Amino acid sequence: MKKTVLSLVTSIAITASSLSAASIYATVNGQDVTKSDLAVILRNPKIKFDTLPKDTKDRVIQQVIEKKLLTSKALSSGVEKTKRFKDAIEKIKNDLALEIWMQQEFKTLKITQEDKKAYYKNNELKYKKQATLEARHILVAKEETALTIIKDLDAAKDKKAKFIELAKEKSTGPTGKKGGYLGKFAPAQMVPEFSAATAALEVGKYTVKPVKTQFGFHVILLESKSAAKTALFSEVEKKITKEVLQDKFQKHIKSIANGLRAKAKIVIK
Repeated sequence: MKKTVLSLVTSIAITASSLSAASIYATVNGQDVTKSDLAVILRNPKIKFDTLPKDTKDRVIQQVIEKKLLTSKALSSGVEKTKRFKDAIEKIKNDLALEIWMQQEFKTLKITQEDKKAYYKNNELKYKKQATLEARHILVAKEETALTIIKDLDAAKDKKAKFIELAKEKSTGPTGKKGGYLGKFAPAQMVPEFSAATAALEVGKYTVKPVKTQFGFHVILLESKSAAKTALFSEVEKKITKEVLQDKFQKHIKSIANGLRAKAKIVIK
């Protein structure tokens, strides 16, 4: 809960400070309602207040007005003088200082192409793409039914169209109404018998014998396949940049912490 509050406070503080307070949308007992006030209500910096519908703008402004009125009421009640208030302010101040300082430290980090390429080379397994199959199937309870379906496909000129038609008519599986379409999947996602039969097919071909699994008998049509391969550096460079920066940042902060720890007088009770 405390982490959530801190994140929210940090986000609001940074967002509000990045907006111009020049535009005044209303006044409440002499207090201006500015873009910074609106940012606190909107919370999302990607939302542009000026592009919102008029009724939404009005609601946001009214929320700010109500918040200012209630805040004034709270302050006039003497809540600032309470120990609970002072302790909370101190906690937020310390946590917010740490959060903003860490963001500043993060911005000082620099990485090179060599750093990224070395990380890519040392973590190639992370960027390995699994082999995938794309297929349709027709599932039936009896082998005889599956054999009849295969004969119907053999006789058809447009085999894929016929496959889709038969899947909708005869398949007992949940994909029947979609023409038996299973989408793309890794072989390990299906039972071994099904994956092995599918992988053995040429693209555009269907199984000439029914494939038996625990679910029944399948006729399978392979639409596409791709072999396992490692993603190119250019394909994952953005992801690697983030990972290298994060890794470097963690080490940077740990190094600072260790230095401070070595100089500090620490007593654990």
